[in-house]
Amino acid sequence: MRIFLAGASGAIGRQLVPLLIADGHQVAGTTRSESKVGMLRELGAEPVVVDVYDAAALRDAVVAFAPDLVIHQLTDLPDDPAEVPSFQAANARIRDEGTANLIAAAKAAGAERFLAQSIAFIPGAGPESRERHERQVLDHGGVVLRYGMFYGPGTYHETGKPDERSPWIEVSAAAHRTLDHLEAPSGVVELVEE
Repeated sequence: MRIFLAGASGAIGRQLVPLLIADGHQVAGTTRSESKVGMLRELGAEPVVVDVYDAAALRDAVVAFAPDLVIHQLTDLPDDPAEVPSFQAANARIRDEGTANLIAAAKAAGAERFLAQSIAFIPGAGPESRERHERQVLDHGGVVLRYGMFYGPGTYHETGKPDERSPWIEVSAAAHRTLDHLEAPSGVVELVEE
């Protein structure tokens, strides 16, 4: 399967690319940064440098790759978890505008399948941005993957999950479980630890 993975250089994207390649898929992986092209190439993806807010460039990149499936793993979060509250508007924007642009690009490319990252908890600013994001995906006939809060390599909680928050999922386990839903019917799936 040809898979266009938006957010391939993120915490779960870095875990997901090698699994998709090992499963025999061809993967184009996006990043906003030229500095991450080499890393994506080493993981096995065809790197695509594009800004999700540049709708025309995004559409052209997706159409050029001609994917069967588009996977949306985009977030706009800081490196420092203490700064998360100040990024709520930026992350809501990527869920609203970024999702709309990615769906439009997938439609233009004739991609038959669409999977999108969501969360299995209520964001600090309230549920509205999550609900708008998920409605777009479901209205398009896509699959919403509600992940628990990530812990493990490349996450805010690299050494394990703190006790006070839930639900959780280890990031490599989340990537492995994502593979089970590449051809799932439209709907919402929760990927959390028991």
